[in-house]
Amino acid sequence: MKAAAEHYKGRKILVTGSAGFIGSSLVKALSRVDCTLVCCNRNGESPETSNLTKAHMMTHKMDIRNPSIWDDILEGVDVVFHFAAQTSAGFANQHPTADLDVNVAPITRFLETCQHKGIRPDMVFPGTVTEAGLTRTFPVDESIRDNPITIYDINKLSAENYLSYYAGQLGGRSVTLRLANIYGPGPKSGRPDRGILNMMVMRALEGKPLTVYGDGNFVRDYLFIDDAIKAFLLAGARLNKTSGRHYVVGSGVGHTIREMIKTVQELTTELSGKRVALNHIATPSDLSPIETRNFVADTTRLRADSGWRPQVSLEEGVSRTITFFLERQQKP
Repeated sequence: MKAAAEHYKGRKILVTGSAGFIGSSLVKALSRVDCTLVCCNRNGESPETSNLTKAHMMTHKMDIRNPSIWDDILEGVDVVFHFAAQTSAGFANQHPTADLDVNVAPITRFLETCQHKGIRPDMVFPGTVTEAGLTRTFPVDESIRDNPITIYDINKLSAENYLSYYAGQLGGRSVTLRLANIYGPGPKSGRPDRGILNMMVMRALEGKPLTVYGDGNFVRDYLFIDDAIKAFLLAGARLNKTSGRHYVVGSGVGHTIREMIKTVQELTTELSGKRVALNHIATPSDLSPIETRNFVADTTRLRADSGWRPQVSLEEGVSRTITFFLERQQKP
């Protein structure tokens, strides 16, 4: 990671969605580097940073749907981490055009702006493992044929393909990290169908029962936020190898949904003294088929190309997440 941090030293780095879950964590990591950090989010919120801040930081209020947004903020930028997004699959299915406006149109405008201005900043982009569709066997690597079954995943794949074009035909450099289930300390998700593990932690700390659909035996890959941030930083620092590619990113370890929730239940009792019930309930009839998949990431390619390794186990990550939200509850 020291070598990766050295890559960003002296550079101008733009982070869109800087107040979101992943964006805010990336800003904290980059704030320790001697760079210029441009933080953009829809509320103009200044990011939380540590006492170790070395970066020269600027914050801008932005609406990523603004057709001229890149004209205003790309000047002199070396690297873009583009996290501003609409993240709900349910919302996307109900509002396809609105999702397109947030998740695809800004990417096409980025390409246009770069062509008109004659600039080629690096682009690091978050995709999702659900772009591949209904994976049944695992582990899953990059060779699987993409077959998205939601509007959200169709649009994420479209954005990824535009960035592949940027890298392959326009002389730019880009990389997409298709993320598994990310969790850990950070701001609350604005969508009820995102950040499920964090949501379970918050429910447990409030003394509310935890719920599992059916038997809860579908397998998921849960990746701690710190490991995800390291993946973004390393992939962006190794664009000589990673550019033009997408990578499947997860812990490489599978847990059933029931195992995950049971872990939250037990560690909440251990760390807070609160005992919460775990209830099995009927699976909703309108549950998306994408929720019935089994998934574990094979990260062989990312490890080889970037040197990244996930380090945080589910138990350690859940403990750190509970401690984070517990401390927030106790603050006056």
